[in-house]
Amino acid sequence: MTRKPVTFNVWVAAFAALALVATAATVRTEDARTPRTAAEFDAMFREINNWRRWGAGDELGTMNLVTAQKVREGAALVRRGITVSLSHNPMPDEASDNPAGSFKHTMGPSRRTDTYEFTYHGYGVSHMDSLCHFLWNDRLYNDIAPSASTSKGCGKLGIQNVKRGIVTRGILLDFPRLKGVPYLEPGTPIYIEDIEAWERRAKVKVSQGDAIFVRTGRWARRSALGPWQVATSSAGFHASVLPWIKTRGVAIVGSDAATDVMPSRVEGVAQPVHTMLLAGFGTNIFDNMDLEALAEAAAAENRWAFMLTAGPIPVDGGTGSPLNPIAIF
Repeated sequence: MTRKPVTFNVWVAAFAALALVATAATVRTEDARTPRTAAEFDAMFREINNWRRWGAGDELGTMNLVTAQKVREGAALVRRGITVSLSHNPMPDEASDNPAGSFKHTMGPSRRTDTYEFTYHGYGVSHMDSLCHFLWNDRLYNDIAPSASTSKGCGKLGIQNVKRGIVTRGILLDFPRLKGVPYLEPGTPIYIEDIEAWERRAKVKVSQGDAIFVRTGRWARRSALGPWQVATSSAGFHASVLPWIKTRGVAIVGSDAATDVMPSRVEGVAQPVHTMLLAGFGTNIFDNMDLEALAEAAAAENRWAFMLTAGPIPVDGGTGSPLNPIAIF
């Protein structure tokens, strides 16, 4: 029997059908990712938080994972003595991602002294969050009541607890490089499979005590297209990444925005990643880091792990601190 050749239109229809099936599967997978609601997030919070893991009086959270051995591991990565700042210079001009009052620099009468004023929480100033910055169900990390805080500062979990400074292994997770784009578009979620794809690409594996830095290309996009409302539209981690962060034993999380994908895709919870990290895990966060120079240095060195050093201003009861973390290769 002679077979008739398959026509071009039949092939097109077949490929279209496959594409629809793949798209439908992707949509179902996206919809199936949890948490999707505040109730699901609350269930996750109760299941995986670190409360009392290091004792009822603990105020360090996952900084407990930065052991002396981990410090030595980070220091061993210094081979060439190349240093890279992870901080964006404070921006004096108001913009959609830098509200008025975020930073003010006033020179003294002699022009030999000056005053710096920061309102650093938000999306304009590179800073570190202390563990008293966020709460969930009216509780701070380790089941501490917010009533411990007063007008003079946080009674517990303030930034002074990190006065000894931070020295550990840092790892850059460069998602624009992974995807072959200059930057991720605002609203792009980052999932576990993206992180693990980057680990394979970079030949590095996140382990206990590490500080991870999420590059979305926020500053590259700002340079190319101008500022935008990062608070409502930014690339970042989807909340489904949180169990992975717990399992890997990540000590610190940083990003070039504020870690969460925005909008969060979790109905009723604006920043689930921020909330779990600070109030659930006891994990300090570096916000608004400028990771562009780090990405260039890491690519030039062909290694994405480095020694990280950082020292916040130890304000008693402070909810965080501006700071200038340094990566050393």
